[in-house]
This record gives sequence, C-alpha cells and structure tokens, in this order.
Amino acid sequence: MTQAILSKSLYESDFLLWTQDTVAKLKAKDFDHVDLENLIEEIESLGKSEKKEIKSRLTTLLEHLIKRIYVDMPQEFNGWERTIRNQRTEIEFLLDDSPSLQALWNDTFDIAFRAALRDVRKEYSQKGYQFPDVWQFGRDINTMLNVDFWE
Repeated sequence: MTQAILSKSLYESDFLLWTQDTVAKLKAKDFDHVDLENLIEEIESLGKSEKKEIKSRLTTLLEHLIKRIYVDMPQEFNGWERTIRNQRTEIEFLLDDSPSLQALWNDTFDIAFRAALRDVRKEYSQKGYQFPDVWQFGRDINTMLNVDFWE
C-alpha cells in the first residue's frame, strides 16, 4: 500500500520520473509495485490522443482543401497547398503508426468536415463565397491523401 501511495505521489509530482520508474518496474517484471491505476489512465489517454490528433489533422486538411477548391484567391494557393501537403503527410504517419485509426475514418471524416465547413464559412461567407453542405469528392483515405481536387 505504501508503494502505491509513493508511486501516485511520484506520478503527481514528477511525471517523467514516474514514467521511467514504471518502465523500469515493467522491464524487471516487478508488477506488484507498478502504479496500475495511473498506468491504465495513461494508456487510455494515449488512445484518445491518437483519435483527437487524426480528427484535428483531418479538419485542418479539409479546411484548406475547401479554401483551395472554392476560394478564388490565387495569392493564397501556395500556402493552402503547403498546409494540405503537410497535413496529408502527418495523417499518413498517424495511420502508419496506428492502422486501427482507419476504422474510424468515416465517422471522423463527418465530424471533421462539419467543423472545417463551419470555420471556412465563418471566415469567407461575408466575402461572397459559397460552400456546398456536403463533400462532393471521394472521401476514402487514399483519395483524401493523394488527389488534388482543384485540378
């Protein structure tokens, strides 16, 4: 019991040291002294973080795709295209590291598209630009990561 209290205290006071201590205990197979409660919480948090990151990156990708496709501002094209390339690369990295995120793609896409559309409309509707209510192109992973829809 004392060890669990010390581990929790370490978790709260020095997270890096707690991770190092936890890894050392796991490697030594000293499972009786591992702070399981906080370890479980951290592992759950990692999964949530991955889901949040793919949603965030897909939202940014969609925002810039919408702008590049529908907003006629050639002076901005290069910046939007750079962001599109960067987000596509980061999404590829995420999917490579966690292929199971692919199973969430369709649900994530719908949420990300609504958020991206809301933000782009807020930014450009007063300037007379109109945006469709639905994504009018392919939405599968391969298409989203490789097709330049504006060409």
